[in-house]
Amino acid sequence: MSDLPITAEGRALVAGIARRPVLDIVRGALFIGILLLVWISLRPFPDLSGFYLSDVTAGGDAFLYGLFGVLMVVMLALTIGDNMPALKSLLTPAFLLFAGWICVTVVLSFDPATSLRRLSLSVFVVVVAATILLLPKSQGELLRWAGIAALVLLATCYLGVLLAPHLSIHQAGDPQEPALAGHWRGAFGHKNVAAAMMAMLLFLGIALTRVGGWLAGIAVSGLAAVFLFCTAGKSSMALCLAVLLLTSLMPLVRSFWGRALLLLTPLVLLNLLGVGTVMSDTLDAVASRLPLDTSFTGRADIWEFAFDSLRRRLWTGYGFESFWGSSAIQNLQEGKEWAALASHSHNGYLDIALGTGLPGLALLIAAIVIKPLRDFQAADQGGNAGPLAMLFLRIWLFGLYLSSMESFFLDRADTIWVTFLISVFGLHYLARFRMRS
Repeated sequence: MSDLPITAEGRALVAGIARRPVLDIVRGALFIGILLLVWISLRPFPDLSGFYLSDVTAGGDAFLYGLFGVLMVVMLALTIGDNMPALKSLLTPAFLLFAGWICVTVVLSFDPATSLRRLSLSVFVVVVAATILLLPKSQGELLRWAGIAALVLLATCYLGVLLAPHLSIHQAGDPQEPALAGHWRGAFGHKNVAAAMMAMLLFLGIALTRVGGWLAGIAVSGLAAVFLFCTAGKSSMALCLAVLLLTSLMPLVRSFWGRALLLLTPLVLLNLLGVGTVMSDTLDAVASRLPLDTSFTGRADIWEFAFDSLRRRLWTGYGFESFWGSSAIQNLQEGKEWAALASHSHNGYLDIALGTGLPGLALLIAAIVIKPLRDFQAADQGGNAGPLAMLFLRIWLFGLYLSSMESFFLDRADTIWVTFLISVFGLHYLARFRMRS
């Protein structure tokens, strides 16, 4: 008996079926690998005993630029064929205007070469963050892959604490902040970054539990919660609880304006009673009556210096990522010498204004404060507000609140920034496309 002839169409079908498992493995490996690259970085467990934190987070590694450039090309090649509508949907007025203004600030920058170099890495990272969510074919696959990456990160951090405590726990001999001795930082350069990441992983663990991944969800949530406590990151702990509480009220508040009032009022208050205290004596007096450290652990001095600097270039700023650590800081008064060593102002909104001026700050608010909330509202109204949408909402909201005390907006491959950015793109896609369960 002779074999049945196989047509050209049949051979193509067989070849396609054979390639599918390989592509699935590639997609999963890329997704998990990119998350681990962002979360663990190329230089985990930095030794803080011999240099300042600004050296740890400078982000000037040429290899990192090249790696993200290659990843951008690979991600576009993998996703552009099947996901062109999703990629085209990113060309919204909010995103385009903000990106356009950033380009203007590069041209007008105090240091155009530095701004252009840092913008190039930011573009690579933004493209990777926008396309990574197009690799999974379902919500379950996305959460499963993210859960694997989270467990690897948590195992790395805990192993660091057990096997190399001098590189994963702040030491009294660290020259920058010896008062943090005993606070866990894991694979990260500072306990504040570790605390923020653990809060975000806690949100991920809750999402995994909600979709039926009980074992992974409980493991991620429990390990992240314990590590968060050991970082002694009071701000992240308080903000994590606030985010969980406020987002749990979302089913009770259905209108967009009601949700904006619920979620964004704390953001306004955090900035008014924080950075606003160096602008207004009235706000300073109000804050002094509250059970707060009115110096905000030294942040008030740096906020005052940043505001004084901003007044000189209010409308254009100093250029994209070209203020801190640059020649823009010169002729410092006695007692202000520390400003030459600072890497940011501990307020993301203030740093955006320093880099891109007040127009840039307004466009940032439109693109990553107002738009994501509108996207969640659209996803909810379209029946797409499940555990994944809530995960993105919580990471987004936590990032907004945290930026009132830390600075990571547009900070190239920064761990918190990229995780926050992925959540912004996630809300954007869920508002426009339905992902398989």
